[in-house]
Amino acid sequence: MRIHTRESPCICQVCGMSFIHKGLLHEHMRIHAGEKGYVCHQCGKGFNQNGSLKVHMTIHTREKSFTCPQCGESFDLHGRLKSHMRVHTGESPFTCQQCGKFFTKKSNRNFNRHMRVHTGEKPYTCKLCGKSFTTKLNLKDHINSHTGETPFTCDQCGRSFSHKQTLNRHMKIHTGVKPFACQQCEKRFSDRRNLDGHMSVHTGERPFTCSQCGKSFTQKKILNAHMSIHTGRCLYTCKLCGKSFSQKGHLKDHMRVHTGEKPFTCSQCGKSFTHKKKNLNHYITIHKREGSFACHQCGKSFSLKQTLNRHMKIHTRVKPFACQQCGKSFSDRTKLDAHMSVHTGERPFTCSQCGKSFTLKKILNAHMSIHTGQCPYTCKLCGKSFSRKGNLKTHMRTHTGEKPFTCSQCEKSYTHKKSLNVHMQYHTFRFKENLNHSIHTRVNGFICHQCRRSFKDRKCLKNHVKTHAGEKPFMCDHCGKTCANKAYLENHVRVHTGEKPFICPQCGKSFPFKGNLKNHVRAHTGERPYKCLQCEKTFMYISGLKRHLQTCACFTPQA
Repeated sequence: MRIHTRESPCICQVCGMSFIHKGLLHEHMRIHAGEKGYVCHQCGKGFNQNGSLKVHMTIHTREKSFTCPQCGESFDLHGRLKSHMRVHTGESPFTCQQCGKFFTKKSNRNFNRHMRVHTGEKPYTCKLCGKSFTTKLNLKDHINSHTGETPFTCDQCGRSFSHKQTLNRHMKIHTGVKPFACQQCEKRFSDRRNLDGHMSVHTGERPFTCSQCGKSFTQKKILNAHMSIHTGRCLYTCKLCGKSFSQKGHLKDHMRVHTGEKPFTCSQCGKSFTHKKKNLNHYITIHKREGSFACHQCGKSFSLKQTLNRHMKIHTRVKPFACQQCGKSFSDRTKLDAHMSVHTGERPFTCSQCGKSFTLKKILNAHMSIHTGQCPYTCKLCGKSFSRKGNLKTHMRTHTGEKPFTCSQCEKSYTHKKSLNVHMQYHTFRFKENLNHSIHTRVNGFICHQCRRSFKDRKCLKNHVKTHAGEKPFMCDHCGKTCANKAYLENHVRVHTGEKPFICPQCGKSFPFKGNLKNHVRAHTGERPYKCLQCEKTFMYISGLKRHLQTCACFTPQA
């Protein structure tokens, strides 16, 4: 009758918890006494309740007699199946009174764990390092970081994990089960946390804000990783080479450099990769070319849909991310974030070797190749190596002849966007009346304050300024000659090596410099690009135009 009346006369004198039967109270008292009378005969682990032992035995027997009728996933307990069914029904009947968050389970453990988000309580403390955690499970996982213990092994790929829950999540990679579906775009996920993170794409919500710079993030772990920019702390260190990382995942990826592990294998050709994304890109670009994502406006193809979406903004000119300070708009949030450093002057990424600072981490990574000399991107056609992937991509156009950047006024094409921008200045030309300032010239917006000489872009001006300062940091290994910039040094080294990398496509003659080839090609094409604006006479070389300007009867400079 006590079941119906809910009478619980048997009260624990230690914690005040009440029970309907004396036997249940006796069993409960074992928790306080630390007594574990129920022992597993297979592994020797002890439990204070018989029910807990029965649940534990399913680990050894792997018996999962309760199967979901919708997705086929099996469970060892009926309660777990019941909770799982709410994934399909979307039912979350239990609500937190403080934030309104819904829960699929009523158990005190889930609710108490959630309440610590509001109270900030972390009752579980590591005895080795003093770090505290909100749940016992998190503490247990953390302890394994000290011991290095990974007792749970995947029977399909042999990978080991520190906790069973992590193994269960991993198993979904092999089974392909993705029970969590987004109600707005129908994209599916193997884990609820991934779904929660995805929902911010639709809501735009970024609840985790950096207290130092005000930048917001969709997930707390991303904020934690971001904080390392301000603190400079890299908690995860490689024991083999000493390199440090701000995120555990980055260290995990780095370790594959030492172990040679390539866990992601292509199902078509058996080729292995260190990263899942590289495997996906390989599959789409090599084996599934017909399934690539093509731009319907220019025909360019991409291996990933998100890359195509970014590319489409070039044609649509959609720039939804606007700077609040100057009003400049950008097609991508990362570009806006990088732009903000113009206003703040913030350069959070500092080179540990020379102290130079940068606005983006990828620029710092590229800069580090100056010190290390590492050039991981190699051209398969000529063997030339580059420190950046983008530089290799641009270099390939010298072999393919591709010139994707076309002038809208004269239809002249270029391999670099920067070259097109420089060319566009030539359409806004003006005749300079002072002959000492040069020839019939165009507007060059970058002027040297010391000699008043003008240049077509900022880089040329920067290189020129070094001639006034006498700064020549680049030295030739052959003769010791110093140069103001790396390009000058590369040109000079060809004097020693005899290298002539620029070949005429018509007669096969080779040249050490690109300018020499450009001038030579005009002998085949008959092009005469230099024109006197006064008498319309044209010249093949700029030197001829300069000589003409000294004698041209129709040109009389003003006094």
